[in-house]
Amino acid sequence: QVQLVESGGGSVQAGGSLRLSCADSGRTFSRYAMAWFRQAPGKEREFVTSINWSGDRTVYADSVKGRFTISRDNGKNTVALQMNSLKPEDTAVYYCAAGLNYREPTPRFYHYWGQGTQVTVSS
Repeated sequence: QVQLVESGGGSVQAGGSLRLSCADSGRTFSRYAMAWFRQAPGKEREFVTSINWSGDRTVYADSVKGRFTISRDNGKNTVALQMNSLKPEDTAVYYCAAGLNYREPTPRFYHYWGQGTQVTVSS
């Protein structure tokens, strides 16, 4: 069983940085690809980035390439999202998710979800 809890959200000015973390209290974390999605008010949930089970393969949405970095620590059952050069359009609730294929950007292919953490970027 995978149980995901996000932390690290908050408010920041444009150009600033935030680091999100997602922890799994289960014992199967390393079997799963992990991803971050986000959802802004009135919009669909969108893919941000993903990482394979071993941490050596990643995928990024074009909108965050060069600004966001995903990483994982299987010894600590955590996945992190470092967000730099934040923009107002990055404002959303951010969710971590666990699935079987890190190349898959569609939410319905991810089986486990955290509760989300709010990120607000002001101009």
